[in-house]
Amino acid sequence: MSIFFSIRMCDMRLPPEIIAIGALADPIRRSLYEFVAGRPDAVSREAAAEATGITVHQAKFHLERMVDEGLLVTELRRLSGRSGPGAGRPSKLYRRSPERFGVSLPERRHDLAGEILATAIERSAVGESLNEAVGRAARAAGIDSLHGTAPVDGADAADDADLELATAATALARIGYEPELAEGTVRLRNCPFAPLSKSHTDLICSMNHSYVEGVLHGLGCGRLRADLEPHDAYCCVAVRATAEPDRGRGRDHGRGPDDGGPR
Repeated sequence: MSIFFSIRMCDMRLPPEIIAIGALADPIRRSLYEFVAGRPDAVSREAAAEATGITVHQAKFHLERMVDEGLLVTELRRLSGRSGPGAGRPSKLYRRSPERFGVSLPERRHDLAGEILATAIERSAVGESLNEAVGRAARAAGIDSLHGTAPVDGADAADDADLELATAATALARIGYEPELAEGTVRLRNCPFAPLSKSHTDLICSMNHSYVEGVLHGLGCGRLRADLEPHDAYCCVAVRATAEPDRGRGRDHGRGPDDGGPR
């Protein structure tokens, strides 16, 4: 099978955090969230409705929407404190979710960079060189990023670099790289590690290169290579077909026995 691409911009997928925070654009919902978040204990629909001046039915609708988006969590409890027969039905109560929501456009992954570098520093403390430790930790993190993504079927893609390029571009789009696939090369319009890549170029670009290599390995893209290729308009890594396919890639979808990295 052969696939021809002229110029293709991969779909940009907004992070789920943006959808969740977008739910707070509604002023009623925002008032309810501020009320719930400002209380030390979980609150009932009735209490939230009274505090914000709306009906209980309205409060239920907006509170449940925020539960669906992960902004709030619920619990069931009898407010009377009694138990046993005659104690009444437990009430559904709401409290702020312990999840942290951070939004950046374009997407930034400084938490991932910190995790990779912390892992590398720990490994370097027991004798491994820091550069090698960063590379190994980043490759392992690239593989880990693919949970739920099926690797390329080696039988179908054995002679089809275009299929692998399309698969890699799709995976990199989900991670936030905003890939652009044209003329046999995937270029990355966004660097999730900026602006660290500007202030610590050698370290972060090398880490980024290893991370993308991990993504390709985890996908089983044996006909592709990641090139460290600094460019003013793109991320420092480009992906293209290699002259010597790596048939060992992707035989399993996880980390090899000697890989180390964030878990």
